[in-house]
Amino acid sequence: MTEMNALLEPGMIVEHPDRPDWGRGQVQSNIHGRITVNFREEGKVVIDGSRVALLPVYEDRS
Repeated sequence: MTEMNALLEPGMIVEHPDRPDWGRGQVQSNIHGRITVNFREEGKVVIDGSRVALLPVYEDRS
């Protein structure tokens, strides 16, 4: 699993680097490198964290 994926926690917003058409997704779980994400346009997807480095989305909340 990539180091960044290890930091992903439920509730965090992410994007899939190879599937921008899926939109942003919310992490549901991150267990042993299997990351379940509910994407806006694709629905619930289980990602193999050793193959894909998801991109955290940090929004300015000011």
